[in-house]
Amino acid sequence: MRTARFIGSWLSGLIALALAVTLFVQWFQFVLDTGGAGPMPLFLWMALGVNLLVWTSIGAVRFGDDSVRALLARKALPAARTAPAIGGDGDRAPSEDRVLVHSHAAGDLATSGGSASSGEGGGDGAIQTATGQVDSAAGGDEPDQLSLAVIIPAHNEEPVIDGAIASALRLFNRWDIYVVSDSSRDATADIAAETGVNVLELLANRGKAGAIEAVIQEFNLTENYDGVVILDADTELDEKYVEGARAQLQDPKVAAVAGFVVAEWKPKQRTVIGRLISAYRDRLYWMLQYLMRFGQTWRHTSVAFIVPGFASVYRSSVLKQLDINPKGLVIEDFNMTFEVHHKRLGRISMRSGTKAYCQDPFTLRDYVSQVRRWTLGFWQTVRRHGVWPSLFWFALFFYIVEVLFVAVLLIVTAALGVFTLLPLATGGAVLDLGFYAAGYGAVTAVLPLTAIAVGLFVPDYILTCVMATIRRRPSYLIYGLFFLPMRIIDSYLTLRTIPQAWTMKSDGSWKSPDRGAGAL
Repeated sequence: MRTARFIGSWLSGLIALALAVTLFVQWFQFVLDTGGAGPMPLFLWMALGVNLLVWTSIGAVRFGDDSVRALLARKALPAARTAPAIGGDGDRAPSEDRVLVHSHAAGDLATSGGSASSGEGGGDGAIQTATGQVDSAAGGDEPDQLSLAVIIPAHNEEPVIDGAIASALRLFNRWDIYVVSDSSRDATADIAAETGVNVLELLANRGKAGAIEAVIQEFNLTENYDGVVILDADTELDEKYVEGARAQLQDPKVAAVAGFVVAEWKPKQRTVIGRLISAYRDRLYWMLQYLMRFGQTWRHTSVAFIVPGFASVYRSSVLKQLDINPKGLVIEDFNMTFEVHHKRLGRISMRSGTKAYCQDPFTLRDYVSQVRRWTLGFWQTVRRHGVWPSLFWFALFFYIVEVLFVAVLLIVTAALGVFTLLPLATGGAVLDLGFYAAGYGAVTAVLPLTAIAVGLFVPDYILTCVMATIRRRPSYLIYGLFFLPMRIIDSYLTLRTIPQAWTMKSDGSWKSPDRGAGAL
């Protein structure tokens, strides 16, 4: 059975690759037949973008640089192993990949079943059901000695919180995991408490940023740990996440580690719309991370504009200097990243091996709500921080210009496509209207329907075929037929939230999306 699946997956990948090559050849022939002029180069730019090509080239240079550095490190490794080292050589057993703690703290938690009460702190309107104390001197320069606390902010996350905690428990001791339930109305806090991790329950809804700020203050995490991991309640960590994060934090210039997001693919747990969203996000994440952020997080660039809040690690000394919860912002991760750059606290690091799996929205309503929050949060952060002379803003400026220009062109082109399609859909009835006939003639003279259909759809679908090849998921070829409408939705929300960023204020309070049963 496994052999059949293996052969089938590779066969489907080859079919998708053959389709991608065929479509590209046909598209290129169409461009040549039209003289190579007109809107075709513009459509190709809309599908790929200059930023993507530039950062892909820089990423290729980084790949060569990283490969050479890794080769040199391997050659030096035998000599380094002759000297005694604390904490092993990096190839550790899972049981050793733990944060060092006071023995009495571990003993207290063991004897109390993980539900000891704290005699200090208290917080503002908060209840804590468990706590643990760690030795602030436990951390060191070696990657396996870097102590890490795990924060999981949650609001009404009863269906998924146990999965997120179980994922963290595979990599961390339970007394290093801190769940903060932000005024949840369900059993989120109770479920977390039953696992023996630290739990802080806020009685007033502060939002994700406020919850993160509260749990850091309540347990004094930046004083007791070298770094802080921030996870969403629907995140599942890869088994090598901690090892990769600690290795990157070994460089003292690294202020934060961005998790490498992977969209979960569990089609049996989703509706058709849910599978469409997950497939679309998988393509988007792959392109943004491998083709853009990989180059942006090179040690010589470091201009990534977001450390995704679903799975990120901040050095404690850096976290102390961040304004985590400024007033008026709807989300925190853009702001925290901008703060790192603006205050010159260090560089952002990202490697593809530091993976974490996220759960994307199940419904179109939740998808629109999420994208709206993300885009609004981005523009609010741009408004808050303004412009300052830096390589970061140099790169961000050209990214913003391209995003806005492509969004406008995509919406306008789609509208023109619908305009030229109506005569076919109505049997030419709309052409009886004089103004429509005049407009139709003017539009089709410059941009006929075939040019719109081939120029706009085919380059985008070729990307989907490539993604289906990489993932070896033939179903992407079906869902990919609807990726262009998803891009139009994204473009509309990008433009729609710009004025809102200057007119709307937010207290950061959140609304949990619909969750699938057994999501993680």
